[in-house]
Amino acid sequence: MVEVNYTVWIQMVNFIVLIFVLNILLYKPILKIIDKRNRQLEESDEEVKGLQETVDQRMAEYEEKVRQAKLAALDQKKIVQQEGSGEGEKIIEEAKNNISRIIEESHVEIGKEMDEARGILENQSRKTSIEIAEKVLGRGIQ
Repeated sequence: MVEVNYTVWIQMVNFIVLIFVLNILLYKPILKIIDKRNRQLEESDEEVKGLQETVDQRMAEYEEKVRQAKLAALDQKKIVQQEGSGEGEKIIEEAKNNISRIIEESHVEIGKEMDEARGILENQSRKTSIEIAEKVLGRGIQ
């Protein structure tokens, strides 16, 4: 049969002390690391969302410019058809060239901005993944 004597009290005190020591040495530092990582991930997500919104906004502006350019070209086309076919063809060609130039310029500008955004995101994802790997492994990575 189990006896309840002073050793039970000593074991309970040892257990309580062990809980406090482990809480200070193990549990709290791990929670701090996890919180820091979660904050970094949230910041990265917010930045990605901001960059995505910027890209979406630029795409909407681009599409609006294209739409306006097409509308302008259609208006010019109607006027030209009324004035005459010879002069009209010349103006239509000019409008098409302008539209192509605007589209090409917009493509180049958006491409540059997307490349910049990709570069920023790629660098941040590399840094974050290296930090996570170092924390998981407990040593530096080269």
